[in-house]
Amino acid sequence: MLVSIGDKAADFFLPTQDKGEGTLKALQGKWVLLYFYPRDHTVGCTAEAKNFNDLQAAFKALDVVIIGVSTDDTASHERFKKKHALTFALIADVDSHICKQYGVWVEKSFLGKKYMGIQRSTFLIDKEGSIAFIWPKVRVSKHAEEVLAKIKAMV
Repeated sequence: MLVSIGDKAADFFLPTQDKGEGTLKALQGKWVLLYFYPRDHTVGCTAEAKNFNDLQAAFKALDVVIIGVSTDDTASHERFKKKHALTFALIADVDSHICKQYGVWVEKSFLGKKYMGIQRSTFLIDKEGSIAFIWPKVRVSKHAEEVLAKIKAMV
C-alpha cells in the first residue's frame, strides 16, 4: 500500500459512468468510501457492488458517499450500473492513475501468467480528506457489512 491511515487522500479527476467527472475534493465534508475492484460484470465484483448497493441507505444515513473504481471505461460502467441498478458512482480509471496513487495497481498471477491489475481494496476517507481506515486485499463475502459496522463505530 502506498497510503496509510492518517495520510491525506490523493485527489482525482476522472470520468464517472454517467459522463460526469468525479473529484474527491468536491466531496470534502462527507465521509467517502472508495472501493477498488478488478472488473465490471464479473462474479466477485458484481457481488461486491450489489452488497454495497443493498446497504446504500444505511451508508447515506451516516453521510457516506460510496464510489467504486476500476479500470473499465465509462461505457462498461454505465452498462454495469444499469444492469444491477447501482445507485452510487463508478469511476473509470482507464489508465490506472488513481489505482497507482492508492497502491492497488499490483502484479498478479493467474495460471502461471503475470499481469498488472487491481488488488481489491477499500479506503474510508474522513470529512477532512484523510485516510481513516483501509481494508487491503478484500474478500467480498460480508465486506460491505464489515465496512458499515466500522463506520458506525467511528462516526
